[in-house]
Amino acid sequence: MSAAPKWNLVSVADYLANELISPVKHEYLGGVVYAMAEARNAHNLIATNGLIALGARLRGKRCRPYNSDTKIRVRLPTHVRFYYPDVSVICRPNPQNDSFQDEPAVLIEVISHRTRRIDEGEKRDAYLTIPSLCVYLLVEQETPAVVAWRRGENGFVREVYQGLDAVLPLGEIETDLPLVELYEAVEFTPERDEGEAA
Repeated sequence: MSAAPKWNLVSVADYLANELISPVKHEYLGGVVYAMAEARNAHNLIATNGLIALGARLRGKRCRPYNSDTKIRVRLPTHVRFYYPDVSVICRPNPQNDSFQDEPAVLIEVISHRTRRIDEGEKRDAYLTIPSLCVYLLVEQETPAVVAWRRGENGFVREVYQGLDAVLPLGEIETDLPLVELYEAVEFTPERDEGEAA
């Protein structure tokens, strides 16, 4: 019988210190560190559109949007995780010298074929445990559609918004998000592998 593999677990303090100087972003799951893959242009355009649209609507209000360089700490019963969502909205921010946030109100992930399983499964399950979270948005790349997991009286409820004329209500942060702005200048084409011919 072979011995179980041993993990060299990284402490939270070491992870946070190393992340400040690392040229590559990493997510952290209970002591295990995972390098993040680079994103496609369409993904980055959608995330930037979301940040700009929310930034314009939230200017002067108590909640502020943060970009994908902002880590979110998730405290689960057995361990701690740090994820980098594509956009987050924070109404009760951590001190500005911290490198992460603890209390997001809205989290946005732009999903692709490569990230769908994690964004719709592992990350969703972790994010929905955050007490401050009101809405988790999963934004499609190939079609104008958003799945919203919104906190209700009996837990989170799944909502779907489709089409460029749809408007996603975000009363929890005193605004809304028109899909036409989220998808501004996005060309809807099926994803292909980097090695495939165009």
